[in-house]
Amino acid sequence: MTIHKLFRATLLAATIFVAPAAALAEDFIVDNVTLVDGTGQPNQTAMSIGVDKGKISFVTPTAVAPKVSGKHIDGSGKYLMPGLMDVHIHLQGARGGDGHRMVGTDPKNPSAPVPATAQADAKAAHEAGLRALASYLYSGVTTVYDAGNVPEHILGLRAEERAGKILSPRIFATGNLITYPGSHGASMAIEIDNWTEDKPKLIKYLEEQKPDIVKLTLDEHGWGTRPLITLLPLDLMEEIILEVNRHGIRTTAHTSSELRATQAIFAGVDSLAHPVIQGPITGEFAKLMGAKKVPMATTLTIGEGYSRLVEHPEYLDQPLYQAAYSPAEITELRSKTLPAWKERGWTWWMKLMTPVAQENLRMIDAAGGVIAIATDQTLGPAVHREMELLQAAGVPASRIVTIATLNGARHLGKDDVLGSIEPGKLADMLLLSADPTADINNAKAIVAVIKGGQLVDEDKLPLAGGPRPKRRTF
Repeated sequence: MTIHKLFRATLLAATIFVAPAAALAEDFIVDNVTLVDGTGQPNQTAMSIGVDKGKISFVTPTAVAPKVSGKHIDGSGKYLMPGLMDVHIHLQGARGGDGHRMVGTDPKNPSAPVPATAQADAKAAHEAGLRALASYLYSGVTTVYDAGNVPEHILGLRAEERAGKILSPRIFATGNLITYPGSHGASMAIEIDNWTEDKPKLIKYLEEQKPDIVKLTLDEHGWGTRPLITLLPLDLMEEIILEVNRHGIRTTAHTSSELRATQAIFAGVDSLAHPVIQGPITGEFAKLMGAKKVPMATTLTIGEGYSRLVEHPEYLDQPLYQAAYSPAEITELRSKTLPAWKERGWTWWMKLMTPVAQENLRMIDAAGGVIAIATDQTLGPAVHREMELLQAAGVPASRIVTIATLNGARHLGKDDVLGSIEPGKLADMLLLSADPTADINNAKAIVAVIKGGQLVDEDKLPLAGGPRPKRRTF
């Protein structure tokens, strides 16, 4: 390469991340920070990132950053990464019962006046949901996907979040599930039995609930300590997926075995809601996942959490858990939940199988598959435990950063606007005091949470554990 060409290449490298027309004023700029952009490329030191009107306006070395006005934040000695994502939660509050309605309402007459007791129930559910959402933001999670819930509860919160009325991560939601009578999750699902007769029910659901992703279930159970249940027929699954996709909506599927995951993929599903946990996967399946690039949610903590509480309840002393739980909740977990879980066969079966699922996920990631952080829970700190379990399985911390950010956006079909720090994307970011690519536990070293270009005011978060010490000084 000639000196002239080398100079041009160096100049291009220094300016390639600058937006085509930098604004004259930004909302704020983070200067002199080490950038962990979520794409998997090596950390970049001494970088400046501009934020304007909720989006990332430029990403460039500080030495050549555009001279713009706005609040300048000194990022010296700090690390900037994309906001974390949890692509499988079931938000606390109204989930339960028959799964179709808020407790106290009349499903046959939705417009009927709601009794005072039901109003109180709805208010309590709403407040519980807000506390859970606050635990996500405080933990650095700026996007969540609720994979099945009481529609009135989760869709109401989704509407409030999108209107800017509540402090919350971005909420994507399914509302009701879609499945076959008697299948997994049928109690909270729109049941499809005969395609010709039941297709109008699916269309009505899509039009009324406007799900961001439609979740189906393909699992007969009969494993662990579970009895056999009815399985969604594959030809029916194909019809449902095709119709949902025709409406421009992605699908995800609850599966737990290599066989059912493979069948769901070839039925056309867009993502998988769980890892394979029934047994070790084959090398061929890992290669299939690498070829197909169908994102798979990790959800390790939902099973590992039982034995963790029984054997290591001291994790509840960690700052993020102290913020997410109230003192009364922590007392109940230690005194009532722990002994109950200790006696359950499910606890110990899941302890046995979690390492199997960890290795399955490691193999899929190593084969080029897309795995995305998900917990199947309703608590922000669980996202960090999910990442810890991947690191314990041998997945490099630098890879886990991408798994927790850009891969989550891929799972949601939103990687064009979320998941990495690049010009034009939504400004959802974390400022950390330690390097998450060196040890994923450093993702807990949160200085500031930024969602939609706004610095989250932690004093206003309705955390169950009460007010927390300030983590940022600017």
